[in-house]
Amino acid sequence: MVIVEGQFRVDDIERARPLMAVMIEASRAEEGCLDYAYGEDVLQPGVIRVIERWRDREALDAHFDSVHLKRWRAAWPGAGIHSRQLRIFETGFEPA
Repeated sequence: MVIVEGQFRVDDIERARPLMAVMIEASRAEEGCLDYAYGEDVLQPGVIRVIERWRDREALDAHFDSVHLKRWRAAWPGAGIHSRQLRIFETGFEPA
């Protein structure tokens, strides 16, 4: 299993929310996606926490090459999304 964890910043959460929803729904529908979620930090408004779990590196690589990810990244400037910091962890755990 591969885990992606991190955060990004949003200047206007209401403007970014529909874009985030589209990204989450499309990612969750991908083959090999076990979990994909964003959550706003309660103590730091505008900081969005990211957690993703993927079956394997192949599934994550396919996600990186997906059309919806490319559209998501292209929308960042207009939506006030910036300062992304993500980390990828490969585990020895194999999901059932």
